[in-house]
Amino acid sequence: MKFNKLFKSLAVTLAVFGTGAILASCGNSSSSKNYKSELTNSGKLTIGLEGTYAPYSYRQNGQLKGFEVDLAKDVAKKLGLKVNFVQTKWDSLIAGLGSNRYDAVMNNMTVTPQREKLYSFSEPYAYSYYTLITKSDSKMMSIKDIKGMNIVDGAGTDNAVVAKKFGANVSSTPDNSTGYQLIQQGRADGTVNSVPAWKYFAKHNSTKGLKEIDVPTKLQAPAETSIMLNKNSKALTKKINQALAELRKDGTMKKLSMKYFGSDITTKND
Repeated sequence: MKFNKLFKSLAVTLAVFGTGAILASCGNSSSSKNYKSELTNSGKLTIGLEGTYAPYSYRQNGQLKGFEVDLAKDVAKKLGLKVNFVQTKWDSLIAGLGSNRYDAVMNNMTVTPQREKLYSFSEPYAYSYYTLITKSDSKMMSIKDIKGMNIVDGAGTDNAVVAKKFGANVSSTPDNSTGYQLIQQGRADGTVNSVPAWKYFAKHNSTKGLKEIDVPTKLQAPAETSIMLNKNSKALTKKINQALAELRKDGTMKKLSMKYFGSDITTKND
């Protein structure tokens, strides 16, 4: 009788431990694969971008190239996925994320309080310092001088937010090149842009009639560039952060920055 009770007790104990081990095993397996269940397209990391903002992303001979394009490919590789790019205009870029056209947006996106209410962000992978571009004979000498001036920037961009912060009258422009042309033609007073984007443009295009005015960090802190994802993509966000950390640690991130910008924009300068 005692033997039977002991046997039953031992059987129950083993069953409990066995069930726990099975659940733990399932839990670990589920955790490792959970981020894949959040993907828009199975086996692919789908990225939304403009593809018109060199050197972050742009088309050359019909192919997408750029710092963020290469970084997205490296992140996808770390996740064991293929990358799928969806090119769209800025004014529909964020809306496309909300309607699950893609898993994330990589388009020199910066974190703002308004965006954080609706979306999640990865850890920063780049830092954008600001510059003011105006006519070479302009009397403007500082970002403070744009108050009341006609400044052109992409609608809803961080550059436009900064321009409005300093009191400018901001008009929309489809891209940087158009903005620079408007300034050269005397149809706009200036544009706020990121230093890397301006440097890249100046290296490959004529900047006749234009001048650059640096915006000191004491007046405007650099923008932190991150990958934007949906709020419910928690596992995917965590996995992407792990990938970014690895790419930063092994030097890949810095290497890509040097390739496209000629400097390391992946580290915040003190």
